[in-house]
Amino acid sequence: MTDDATGGTTTRNETDGQQAEQAAKQRPEARLEKAVRAAEQALIEFEIAVETFRVEVENFSRLHHQRLGPMYARLDELDALIAEARASRSGDPEDLRKAQEARAMVMPLPGIEELFSDWLDSDGLSPEAEAMLNEQPVQPPKRVRPSEEARKLYRELARKAHPDLAQDEAERERRDEFITRVNAAYGRGDERLLRELAEEWAAGPVPPAAQPSESEELYARLEWLSRRKELLTLAAHELEESAIGAMLKMAQDDPDRLLEDIAEQLLGQVSEREAELAGLVQ
Repeated sequence: MTDDATGGTTTRNETDGQQAEQAAKQRPEARLEKAVRAAEQALIEFEIAVETFRVEVENFSRLHHQRLGPMYARLDELDALIAEARASRSGDPEDLRKAQEARAMVMPLPGIEELFSDWLDSDGLSPEAEAMLNEQPVQPPKRVRPSEEARKLYRELARKAHPDLAQDEAERERRDEFITRVNAAYGRGDERLLRELAEEWAAGPVPPAAQPSESEELYARLEWLSRRKELLTLAAHELEESAIGAMLKMAQDDPDRLLEDIAEQLLGQVSEREAELAGLVQ
């Protein structure tokens, strides 16, 4: 216990605590760390908001298609029937042309074979179908046979990085992972990615990085948070500017009610078209 400047007493623990607090304030990394934590929390909240809106956009899109798709199809069919009835009455070439265009807008329902034609090949499930079932991103090839340059890059990489050239298990695993990426890039005919992979292989295994200082880590974290925020901002903008996003912004309080309102409008249009068609075919 010691006497302080005002004549009071201060315990050793209190003194140590005050010194630690002062030291923390004096640390140059303290303010930076506080900024990083604040940025992390702000980004988390932003990401939650973006993800929430994305889910609503996707759900609305699915429900819009499932519930209202048949109504849109019925409207298209009625428009075609009305145009055909008018053309049949008038015999006018312009009415006949409009009737043909209206009929062309009506999409026939596909058969089972057509529905699954793109999912199956001679070996069973196609790569795209298998990727979808495994919740992996689907990137269809640009052409049947990759370009000559892509084939050349692929052959060179396969010869250099083939897993059978490995001398130990760790090296085999590294080559397996690498050649998997090479195969995927070649399958898409992606010359740019194949060149990047060639440069990566030429550079050799990545050596262990030196441990950065606390300040370097904090600055790197801030930079990453900033880049992540930019990506989320772009994603949010794309969602808001999409057709479904624009519709949802007009019904932020009750998007489900918006679906019901659209359904009511479509039912009214169907009734009007049916009445018009009935008048033409009488």
